[in-house]
Amino acid sequence: MFPSDYVLALALLATPADIPAPAASAQDFAMVQSALQQIAIERQLLDPREKHFVLARPRYFQADLAMLRQRYEELGDAPPVHDCVRFPDRAMVNEALAFNRAYRRQIDGRHPSEPSRWWELRNAADETDYLYEVWDNVRDARCEYYYISVRRQALKKLRELVGDQAYYNAQLPPYVPLWRFQEIN
Repeated sequence: MFPSDYVLALALLATPADIPAPAASAQDFAMVQSALQQIAIERQLLDPREKHFVLARPRYFQADLAMLRQRYEELGDAPPVHDCVRFPDRAMVNEALAFNRAYRRQIDGRHPSEPSRWWELRNAADETDYLYEVWDNVRDARCEYYYISVRRQALKKLRELVGDQAYYNAQLPPYVPLWRFQEIN
């Protein structure tokens, strides 16, 4: 690959997604295909497993480039996929999420028998759902069989949910609202 191919590929990729991709002849496609795939993989926009069917055929060039441009915009500020190692592994997260859902069912079961506490139970359910969303994004980020773009999107969402400081310090909230638990004497 020549440096000019790399520059052209980067320019094609960095163009806003709402600008239509140019039509490409087979010769044009052959010139930029490898460079586009390499850049997309290096920038974690394309999973290496996708290489066999994204930018693989000249007739799908415009659609594939449009999809990569969309990812370029969406994931431009997303954390790199290796950030996921700072968080608990999938097995632990799955257990946490199972407990979260069991707790949520327990809250839902209390609604009919405690109508006077409806508001408090609704708040507890909302907190539990928020915590589920946080931990579900951790699970998605740690799922190695998901494509890199999906995992990075999960990391981006996780960072939005917990805030930059907590994210970069790997400080996750509990998987259930512990402040709702009462001590039994």
